[in-house]
Amino acid sequence: MGEEIDTGATESRRVTRLIRLPEVQHRVGLGRSTIYRWMAEGKFPKPVQLGGYSVAWAENEIDRWVADRITQST
Repeated sequence: MGEEIDTGATESRRVTRLIRLPEVQHRVGLGRSTIYRWMAEGKFPKPVQLGGYSVAWAENEIDRWVADRITQST
């Protein structure tokens, strides 16, 4: 009598978390200047503008970037 949950529909509505630079640095092990240089070179995900000078990165993009680096190293 319980309802089944359509996990496909749930996944498409999932909202990603936005993370700020200190957390991005901690997750990827890179410094600020390297992150911004690699962004300019197209080697690192670009942040989203939050307003004014505030930016943040989509957590899922950073996670995907890290996973890609791990895959490339094996």
